[in-house]
Amino acid sequence: MGFIGSGSIGRTIARLATEAGHQVVLSNSRGPETLADTVAELGPRASAATGAEAAAAGDIVVVTVPVAAFPDLPAAPLAGKTVIDTCNYGSERDGHIPELDSESLTSSELLLRYIPDAVIVKAFNNIFYKHLLSLTRPAGAADRSYLPIAGDSAPAKAAVTEFIESIGYGVVDAGPLADGWRQATGTPVWGTPYGPFLDEKGQSADEDTIRAALATATR
Repeated sequence: MGFIGSGSIGRTIARLATEAGHQVVLSNSRGPETLADTVAELGPRASAATGAEAAAAGDIVVVTVPVAAFPDLPAAPLAGKTVIDTCNYGSERDGHIPELDSESLTSSELLLRYIPDAVIVKAFNNIFYKHLLSLTRPAGAADRSYLPIAGDSAPAKAAVTEFIESIGYGVVDAGPLADGWRQATGTPVWGTPYGPFLDEKGQSADEDTIRAALATATR
């Protein structure tokens, strides 16, 4: 697993990944030396590198950066890679992006413009990182939670589903990449099914709950 961006969500996914037996290569915009403490905490399955090196190393690459940073992504080493897009657009942080403000594009479709030869699957953008850490459950558990994913490639979705299941979650297919808006900030499936942010343990959200929340999303 390669990681471009190592903020709260990125570090949490990396932690769950290493605990599930995956190797992870982390990167951020400040250089691999700034990730020494994170790598030490994650253990021997983790290492740090540049963004381009992390992209090249991963069979699956997690992009978890501000939308405003999309133009800085290393497009060449991401070519042909399955990319998990965890990113949410916020004009107060990213500045106003006309295509996203007008909803003529989803943020994942905008990302695809910058890494056109990658295969993008939207995932992990609808859950608070502390809930993501605390709600992991083994397959078959009655209180196993589900996460929505959106994408256009069946093989890429299958690979991402396998990864998500390996770290303790079920998956709901939310449709093509153009439907990724159904799990964006402020939609019914964003945050709410897993409980309030103040409750760091969260609450489980089963498959039916996630499907119902996706179905009630409006623009």
